[in-house]
Amino acid sequence: MKTLHVKIGEHQIKFLSPYKHLLAKFTDEYEILKGNKRVKPDLLIYLESGYGTSFINYEVDNFRENGKINFRRADYQITVDKDYKVAKLYFHDDLALKHAMMNLYSSYIVYHNWGLLIHSSAVVNDNKAFIFAGRSGAGKSTSAMLSMPRTILSDEAAIVKIDKGKSTVYHSPFRSEIKSTNLKEYSPVEGIYLLHQSHDFHKHAIKKSDAFLQLMDKVFYWSREAEDAKKIIALLKNLVNLTPVHHLYFQKNDKFWEVIS
Repeated sequence: MKTLHVKIGEHQIKFLSPYKHLLAKFTDEYEILKGNKRVKPDLLIYLESGYGTSFINYEVDNFRENGKINFRRADYQITVDKDYKVAKLYFHDDLALKHAMMNLYSSYIVYHNWGLLIHSSAVVNDNKAFIFAGRSGAGKSTSAMLSMPRTILSDEAAIVKIDKGKSTVYHSPFRSEIKSTNLKEYSPVEGIYLLHQSHDFHKHAIKKSDAFLQLMDKVFYWSREAEDAKKIIALLKNLVNLTPVHHLYFQKNDKFWEVIS
């Protein structure tokens, strides 16, 4: 059995597979850990390819069976033990693997009450992270591209740790277009901006209650389990209490940084 140790956020993850080429899929965007292989990982994932069919839609069936948590889509299936220590991941192709890992990791960090995976880009400016969210096509990837050469922590799925006193964005391996520049970087959150393409540049603050509602559909993982739903709601409420949230109206150039920084 071949193995690979990686780090996502603050979590050490060990992949196991009979096939070395499956593990090689993680070497570009993931932080690879070297050294003591005997360190117990936070999550152990068995990988196997050849599952199901190609992508049909984003609908994921989530159910419990024989004491295990299951996520099933046409192109992947995940089975996790109830303590989120060991998972088996079966996938059809690279897209399925990416989406399965996003599903598994987002549910993992919710289970441990650590944070949320948010559909957004995140950019570092003056050692602080700015999160850009919005509906599909609003400009999340565009705002990240326009921000270069600043460090891009995410262009699709931001990993946000949410403590009682602060929120932090970590490098995300779940990428759409922009490759990672620093796999180990993380920064405290300075603000969250909901994007709107416009003819001018301006921002205005959103009330915390409205910000919570606006961000609910930007969270990747929602569960049918009441306990998980309570955790997600509490984490999101804490995030908007910690972090200013604004509407940002912008054109497709980098002048929006003059408005927000």
